[in-house]
Amino acid sequence: MRIGFVGLGKMGGRMVIKLLEGGHEVVVWNRTEEKVSALSAQVSGFRLKGKLIAAGSIEDLVKKLEKPRIIWSMLPARSAGSGSETGDATQEILDSFDNTQDGRVESDIEAGDILIDGGNAHYADSQKRYGYFKSKNIKFLGIGVSGGVVAARDGYPLMVGGDKSAYDHIKPILDTLVKPSGGHEYFGEGGAGHFVKMVHNGIEYGYMQSIGEGFGVLSKSPYKLDLVKVARLYTKGTLVSGFMMDRTVESLEKDPKLKQLDGVIDASGEGEWTINEGEKLKVPVSVIKESFEFRKKSKTDKNISSSFAARLVAALRQAFGGHEVKKK
Repeated sequence: MRIGFVGLGKMGGRMVIKLLEGGHEVVVWNRTEEKVSALSAQVSGFRLKGKLIAAGSIEDLVKKLEKPRIIWSMLPARSAGSGSETGDATQEILDSFDNTQDGRVESDIEAGDILIDGGNAHYADSQKRYGYFKSKNIKFLGIGVSGGVVAARDGYPLMVGGDKSAYDHIKPILDTLVKPSGGHEYFGEGGAGHFVKMVHNGIEYGYMQSIGEGFGVLSKSPYKLDLVKVARLYTKGTLVSGFMMDRTVESLEKDPKLKQLDGVIDASGEGEWTINEGEKLKVPVSVIKESFEFRKKSKTDKNISSSFAARLVAALRQAFGGHEVKKK
């Protein structure tokens, strides 16, 4: 298939390469032209089935696509579900395709075209966007993309909401992105996909916090434990084995005592959204809430940021998501 792709950051660039490996033609545009040039140079040395096509502008990207056009935006959303779109890069890009904004003709998408938001959008925003574009007979999908930077190798887990016919149409694209071990599912109209992704990331907060605290206890053990050995054994069929424990092994192999890191932990928003939604629905979210509070305190409380737990959580965020960490 031919797809337009906007946003070549940590996730976007890797997703484009995976699509090229699967034989798709990908028309790319990024706010900074350097990322387009860097990606072009990177793939020039690969033997890929697909074709990379650089666009000079949003208008140029739209012109290079065939109807029904498929455009995937992979941009960061705001860090909190405040209800305001001000400064939201995703909304700005979506607006650029909409001819009701300022009378543009060149960048218009038309009835039957498919617009995808693959960023970490708040589900309520995706719900509104779905309704807005549906009124124009444009098919909108909000897709929660998980798996971090390693998903380019292992396959992306994709949580889809929005127009069902659009989901069915782009299945060849999704099938490529999930190879070999990922998956995709359709969860319903509107913001359903981003709702599922929001809760996934909320769970992630608690899981990472638990690993950090557990290894904090292990690090203080009277037995002088080799934490790399412990982590490796935990991956061998235990109840805590899996993706995040694999990342724990990787982090500890690089720096067994995490001496190079300061445990200041950022939060990208989804954990807080999950807490807000849980409280609104009157369901318990105490573990997620305490994990989020721990992250907030790590920015002001040296006792927390210097703890092994905080440093390991920061290391895990870097290992799976490529997030920046503060070095000592």
